[in-house]
Amino acid sequence: MDQIRVDQQNLPKKERYGIGELLKTIDLKRPTYYDERKRIINKNDKYADVKVVIKEIAEKGKWRGSYTYGYRRIMPLLEKAGYHMAEATLRRLMNELGVQPAMYNRRKNNHYSSYKGTVGKVADNLLNQTFDATSPFTVLHTDVSQVRLGDSTWAYMSVILDQATKEVLAASVSQNPNKLLIMDTLSQLEDNLPNNFNPIIHSDQGWHYQLEYYREKIDSLGLIQSMSRKGNCLDNAPMESFFHLFKVESQPEIKKCKSISQFTQFFNKYVNWYNNDRISNKTKNMSPVDYRTHILAA
Repeated sequence: MDQIRVDQQNLPKKERYGIGELLKTIDLKRPTYYDERKRIINKNDKYADVKVVIKEIAEKGKWRGSYTYGYRRIMPLLEKAGYHMAEATLRRLMNELGVQPAMYNRRKNNHYSSYKGTVGKVADNLLNQTFDATSPFTVLHTDVSQVRLGDSTWAYMSVILDQATKEVLAASVSQNPNKLLIMDTLSQLEDNLPNNFNPIIHSDQGWHYQLEYYREKIDSLGLIQSMSRKGNCLDNAPMESFFHLFKVESQPEIKKCKSISQFTQFFNKYVNWYNNDRISNKTKNMSPVDYRTHILAA
């Protein structure tokens, strides 16, 4: 139909067929014709408006040029903006826009294990995979992980995380997973933990956490020790989640770090961004610091 009209453009106006004549000839109703034209015109623009919003939200979640917001975090923000759609549709649109977060292969990148058997005292598992803390500074998690830098050396990260707010309360980096790394992390926690709080601190059965120096230090801070079952990483899921997110969101930048000092600076910046800017649907789409402030003010 439209092609016929195009072909007639060079003809004198008197010799052209009108739309009514053409529709009558092909037995097509006028409303059907215009509906079809509208559908064709708008076919590629059906999600044009929401794509703009998705892109804007995804851009806000960027960390060092990498997209970090998956569909679960974008969905509630879209709904808040007045857009509602199925998860499958959102994932498809994110894929079309190229704003899907990167994936991280845990096995390929050599997951760190500090387990060396029973070398000290193994504490009871007080949590039993119950991650329902709602008040800050009541349940903490800690662990050590590693990444390979651009110069092929290893960097080790020791972190303490608040279960309720997801806030990183202490973070230290070293070339070696030794006593100094663990003690520096605990010293930071001592500075950041308010008085009159005696939280549980949960770890795996890594050798660091079994030894007397660690147990004495957390006891002096009024912390209650808890440990995962042997070989069960899900018992310390909040820490696994944090390190996974860091590696997913930072892998390209990690490879650019050519020294431990360069990586330390980068990791500290990530922790600051994570605590103050990175939103999560688990914290009501607030950053960990904002969520902690929100809870304590309630």
